Amino acid sequence: MTAPSFPDFSAAVSALLEPHHADVAKELGVVAAWDMRDHDAARAVERLRENNLFSLVVPARHGGRGFATAPLERIDLRALCLAREALGWSHPMADSILAVQGLFAHPLIQSGDAVHAELLAQVAKGDRVGGFALTEPEAGSDVGSMKTTARREGAEWVLDGTKVFISNVGIADHFVVFARVQGAPKPISAFLVGREAPGLVAARIPMSLDHPLGRLEMHGCRVPANALVGDVGQGMRLALGTLDVLRTSVGAAACGMARRALDEARRRVRERVQFGKPLADFQLTQAAVAEMATELDAARLLVYRAARLKDAGERASVEVAMAKMFATEAAQRIIDRAVQLFGGLGVALGSVVEQLYREIRPLRIYEGTTEIQKLIIGGALLG
Repeated sequence: MTAPSFPDFSAAVSALLEPHHADVAKELGVVAAWDMRDHDAARAVERLRENNLFSLVVPARHGGRGFATAPLERIDLRALCLAREALGWSHPMADSILAVQGLFAHPLIQSGDAVHAELLAQVAKGDRVGGFALTEPEAGSDVGSMKTTARREGAEWVLDGTKVFISNVGIADHFVVFARVQGAPKPISAFLVGREAPGLVAARIPMSLDHPLGRLEMHGCRVPANALVGDVGQGMRLALGTLDVLRTSVGAAACGMARRALDEARRRVRERVQFGKPLADFQLTQAAVAEMATELDAARLLVYRAARLKDAGERASVEVAMAKMFATEAAQRIIDRAVQLFGGLGVALGSVVEQLYREIRPLRIYEGTTEIQKLIIGGALLG
């Protein structure tokens, strides 16, 4: 099929964007040719680097791409959403790698530590790849229950604990690791840990998707004193602040996957003949496609509304939670309908909609589950 240009703006979505976003979208046309069934993570990193996409997750002040409407200290979130929507359509693995690069960079950016300036410039170029190590075997949504510890010994910090489902394991040069500093009034703190740090062991976790995910085991893992990101006790603020910035873009990636599923389904029902006529001629098929398209448009509007508010520097926790929750849940429904319209081929390994069915599921979990988003929205509405 012929790939669409990115993004296919409706008039309503265009109203939430700035003129320079059309140029960003035009740049992303190259992404349409990427094959999502190419699971070589190193090649995905190289393509993201060649197309200067890593620059979108770092503000201009730190070497990232600057836009006239974005303050030097903030990223242009709508530009990042456009990129993640395009990558969700064409190459979800590359999208995940880009997203985690942003998760890695933002605690360093928020800390304001001058020591990280050179590393952030390398992150913007894609010369360094990072990971975000927050989740533990028994600490997912309940971040406060993490067990990983850090203690000061002379000129070093010593970390002990386990982190799981950490993206970019195997390709990351550094990780931001969150741990509890023993004896501190506010214990949760963040540390920059290189992949070669003594006492750090990284291992891949087999997943239903061939993404670079894994676990980090730290047994007396030693890092220098300046590996502390920000101050002791700032870890929770850095983690939640990072998620608040990047969470909207998860919804954009979901929209991209949903768009691809809709595109694939439209092509399939026009081609497939049953009972003497194309599936597209059946009213139930038309109804299904109508629901898919409507949910996708609603999701995109919520995503770009939230991104616009964040770009304006406004508090938008409710709007961000709505966008993340609705877009990921709607994408799951849209992709499920696409599989149904494909029939048996929809669950055959190697088909695009089958891969999308597996790709969309984690988005409803990471960076705040759907249930957590409901608590944010409901709590705000009910005071």
